[in-house]
Amino acid sequence: MVDNAPIAHDLSWPVVSLAEIATKIGSGATPKGGSANYLASRSNFALVRSQNVFDRRFDCSGLAFVSDEQADGLRNVILKPDDILLNITGDGVTFGRACIVPTEVLPACVNQHVSIIRLDPECAYAGYVLAFLTHPDVKQYIESFNAGGSRRAITKGHIESFRLPLPPLSEQRNIASILGTLDDKIDLNRRMNETLEAMARAIFKDWFLDFGPTRAKIEGRAPYLAPNVWALFSDRLDDDGKPEGWRRTILEEALSELETGSRPKGGVSEYRFGVPSVGAESIVGLGIFDYSKTKYVPKEFFDAMNKGRIKSRDILLYKDGGRPGQFEPHVTLFGDGFPFDSFAINEHVYRLRAKPELGQAFLYFWLSSEPAMDEMRIKGTGVAIPGLNSTQVKSLTTLLPRPELVRAFDAIADTMIARVLANCNEARCLANIRDLLLPQLISGQIRVKDAEKVLEDAL
Repeated sequence: MVDNAPIAHDLSWPVVSLAEIATKIGSGATPKGGSANYLASRSNFALVRSQNVFDRRFDCSGLAFVSDEQADGLRNVILKPDDILLNITGDGVTFGRACIVPTEVLPACVNQHVSIIRLDPECAYAGYVLAFLTHPDVKQYIESFNAGGSRRAITKGHIESFRLPLPPLSEQRNIASILGTLDDKIDLNRRMNETLEAMARAIFKDWFLDFGPTRAKIEGRAPYLAPNVWALFSDRLDDDGKPEGWRRTILEEALSELETGSRPKGGVSEYRFGVPSVGAESIVGLGIFDYSKTKYVPKEFFDAMNKGRIKSRDILLYKDGGRPGQFEPHVTLFGDGFPFDSFAINEHVYRLRAKPELGQAFLYFWLSSEPAMDEMRIKGTGVAIPGLNSTQVKSLTTLLPRPELVRAFDAIADTMIARVLANCNEARCLANIRDLLLPQLISGQIRVKDAEKVLEDAL
């Protein structure tokens, strides 16, 4: 049999197709009645969709719920523990992502965009096969089967034909355990980042959206902030319902820089190396970036760019794109070497910097607050290509508190943002170690004990 596995391996191990080690490979369908008939909350069955499947991680956000009757129509794709989930259709971001279904999500079934890979436990270990499927080299191998053009797609036959080296079961478990330890630390950093952002966002909401300290003063409640910070808040609301001394204006007054980027004629898909170029698909949220989708521009093009070159702590705003008649804005903040030391944006992304008296932390949390997001949804919808032009961005409503209060918030939020970005850089380093270890373990360059030492040094 031809040995065409996408990763070099120990030649004493056989190379098999997924069809040879799987007891089930198959995808589901949209339940009867479609999304309009999904349940508002869980009764029994969940429905897993491609948005829930990330590489080596399951995201419960947006998990759908269906009735027992709807699930019965998908009884052939009801999930079991240790099932691998693989996104078989999607765009350049969601396609090809894979994870193992968490037991707490069960009972559940999958829709037509997600395939189940159920392995024979007598010969294959799910953690090892998942590590193989999510390795960057193998991701390119999976992409090569794409039969869907720009809207990527692979078939059951494609999945069955995927080939991988198969070590002894005990070796598979050892490899999966080592890589899983790195995954655990990466996931811990991700959850820590979510907590840090939530804490900063809660402070921002209380101070600048709900006017909590001012309302507490009006009602005669006890101070709940440090005395020096508490003293910065007014004890009265003006006729507009905001604290005295604060101004409501437009974003243009608060900005020092607003620009988009560019890319070479013909796009960036042909460039495999150079300077990273970030597009709208990468504007997701604080501390989030999918390195597998990185695009590049030539170094000489980057050097000649007179706009769109990123500075540390720049705020990036999704400019245009998406479904006609519907605009969903996204905002992020990059910096401190995350996701790259040097990179650019393309023409579908805005780069924003606030005036020094406002600061980047305040601007990020303001633009990503619900009032600002709602205003952007309204202004960005109703055109052929949903999005915001620069005039609309500049006209966004903005609240300008007293500068000393903004400085007090930034002192808190900047520390949290710095920790988030540091966690991201550490997670990236750990992911690189994980991606280097797998080929070395599979090829026999290093053994499990050597990898355990690498792991000890890394953690």
